[in-house]
Amino acid sequence: MRNPTLHSLLETFTREAAARLALATAHGDEIPFEVVESDGSRRGAGVPLYCYRPLTVTFIRERLGLLVALSSYAPVARVLEAAEGTPAYLAAVGESRISERPRDRADAALRCFLGRVFAERSEFGFQPERFAAAYEELERALYQGRCLFEVAAPLLGVGLEDSEELLIGEGLSLVRARALTEPPDLEGWSLRRSEAPGEEAVLVLLRVPQERADSPPVALARARFGRLLTALRLFESGGFALGPLGAARIDGGAWRPVALEGRGRPGPPLIIGAAHEDEFRAFCNLVARRLPLSAAGAGELAWALSRFELGCARGSALEALTDYLLALRALLEPEGPVSGRLAGRLAVICAPAEQRLDLAQRAAQAVSLEHAVIAGLTPALDPGCSPEGLVEEMADHLRAILRDALCGHLDADVRAVADELLAEAAAVPA
Repeated sequence: MRNPTLHSLLETFTREAAARLALATAHGDEIPFEVVESDGSRRGAGVPLYCYRPLTVTFIRERLGLLVALSSYAPVARVLEAAEGTPAYLAAVGESRISERPRDRADAALRCFLGRVFAERSEFGFQPERFAAAYEELERALYQGRCLFEVAAPLLGVGLEDSEELLIGEGLSLVRARALTEPPDLEGWSLRRSEAPGEEAVLVLLRVPQERADSPPVALARARFGRLLTALRLFESGGFALGPLGAARIDGGAWRPVALEGRGRPGPPLIIGAAHEDEFRAFCNLVARRLPLSAAGAGELAWALSRFELGCARGSALEALTDYLLALRALLEPEGPVSGRLAGRLAVICAPAEQRLDLAQRAAQAVSLEHAVIAGLTPALDPGCSPEGLVEEMADHLRAILRDALCGHLDADVRAVADELLAEAAAVPA
């Protein structure tokens, strides 16, 4: 078995499909049949013998709407949608018309797969031997002449509440360590190997089908893992980190250690539940499409994002303060800190009118806090305002600006937007 995830998803889907189709027949849906001449009809006195052959494939085709609604359908469809060998499988099972659209091909592959599992059967019960034969045929077509490379790394600061594996797209996924039958022994997993729900060790895993002679896609994995880490930092506040040591293997063989770019400071885990998986997946894919940012088209935005990530990797919040303020100045205060315009522009971008004065005051306090940190002095802050809390607030505002600009909700020229809003506010009669 080259792809345990695909095997597990398909088995779950096939079992659920069998139960749903069996329910349909129990409620009176009839499987059509054809009458065919049996092999023994020409023996004896030449009297023809006939038998009934269930048209199970036709029955399944007519009830695809029921199967698409199953919870197990979408995850396995996404895997087949991204697989380059899906057209080869459809050709191998005799499909005459193969769509150009990846999702249509995935739908057709699942229909054909069920047809192979339940071919010429009048009852829908899961039989492991028939499933194994159909799966072997599928996997052989998907990876014919190729192999499956896998690269994994510990991802700290993230937990999965419901799923054993959260598919992100294009071979990338988050997977619980326990979900792998033979997980690699990677240093750093013990940092979060809790038995509490949603807190066991989580891996980021990349699966890449390619020619066996090609080099392992470690460089690709580093880039994809880095973009995922960026997406996590923009998606939600928290501490996220990649382990410095990963592992790679070929076709489910032995794991071999590979060096990765371990970075970040882990914090309490962000638990991703089933209700937020689609939102998280869509956001990660959007960020992946927008990165890396063009130096010509989004210079300040790219630089600010890089500085934001440096702050996220610092050992403490106070160490990260200068990174966050430098990123905010690049976006909102190109004239330099002597202009004193950062606080007002940040407030008009990130706060409603009635809260802008308070935010501007806290931004000014953050600038004073930076000066105190540099000088080694005790900062003078308002009662109830902690230095760490002030830093995290600035990080949250920076995160919101970067996220909105990357997603297209905010113009990349953030300073111009802020000045327009300030002008509009000034024009409104008091």
